[in-house]
Amino acid sequence: MSAALMADRSSEAWPRFYARIAGGLYLFVIVGGIFAEIMVRGRLVVHGDAAATAHQIQAHQLLYRFGFVVEVLYCACNIPLTLIFYKLFKVVNKNVALMMVFFDIVVNAIESISLLAHFAPLILLGGGSYLNAFTAEQLQAAAYLSIVLFEHGFAICLVFFGFDCFTMAYLIVNSKFFPRFIGVLLAIEGAGYLINSFALFLAPALQAQIFPYFAATAIAEVLLALWLLVMGVNVQRWMEQAAAA
Repeated sequence: MSAALMADRSSEAWPRFYARIAGGLYLFVIVGGIFAEIMVRGRLVVHGDAAATAHQIQAHQLLYRFGFVVEVLYCACNIPLTLIFYKLFKVVNKNVALMMVFFDIVVNAIESISLLAHFAPLILLGGGSYLNAFTAEQLQAAAYLSIVLFEHGFAICLVFFGFDCFTMAYLIVNSKFFPRFIGVLLAIEGAGYLINSFALFLAPALQAQIFPYFAATAIAEVLLALWLLVMGVNVQRWMEQAAAA
């Protein structure tokens, strides 16, 4: 087999191969996020009760730490995921693909910094001698406040992720190698994230009521991850769009 033929086959194979890697990474990010939000914070945080929350975290410290580690890992996974998405979608529109990358960088930076507030309760409730100046009630309140700050930091992160969803939706809809309906669903999800976050900032009581309706829009990301993992991309159409670009 000639070197040229091997190179041609390699260039045709990589979009589907990397798309499937992206699907696996994206699925881990989604599952990791669900685990940390529902199985960890949803189980251990007692809303409005700092003392009960502190007791839950201390009683299930390993679970709380594991939730933190999972979130750190999926933040790390977002880096190669962003690179793969850029390589796949720059053939559609390079400027929009770059905008997607910048939104992803901001999202990951905010989320990574916010994770410090997620870890803070472990320090505040850890019983170090340097904490003796505070009462137990003060430390419990500070630990609960850290979780609230993390949640609001995550809401800020989701504002930028909402715009990231819009850029990704545009790239998918205008691509020839992905189903357009996934792009449409992703745009709806992006709008949901924006509405949910700004509702939290402006009308917290309203946000608590509308959140369950917008949570369902996350099906767009699940479909995208599964499509990438199982189907990859339509390589022939990707090659045609790359040649045209």
